[in-house]
Amino acid sequence: MRTLCSSTLIGEVFVVLFAACVAMQMTHVSAGVIWSVSGAAMLLCVLLCGVITRPGAVAVGWALQLGLIASGVLLPTMYGLGVIFAGLWWCSVHYGRKIDVIKAERERQAAAA
Repeated sequence: MRTLCSSTLIGEVFVVLFAACVAMQMTHVSAGVIWSVSGAAMLLCVLLCGVITRPGAVAVGWALQLGLIASGVLLPTMYGLGVIFAGLWWCSVHYGRKIDVIKAERERQAAAA
């Protein structure tokens, strides 16, 4: 799960970075506010990569997805990108957990042999 979720989160870092650049040009929100919020979101994405297997980390990831969708208030394109990344996040969590179960089973079989 760690690899899939981390890949999605790193992709989000770039989306947030580019969205911040666009928001500076297309909205009347101050650059300081845009970079404060975007910087916090990017930092959260990177930090979440390191703790994704800990309890509550997936829930924080979901909150991050909701925040990305909510950023569509400033940039309507972010509604679509937010939904896409929420779908990627679901796939990363869902299939990542399945992969973890398969790996654990294979390790158990290898230890038994």
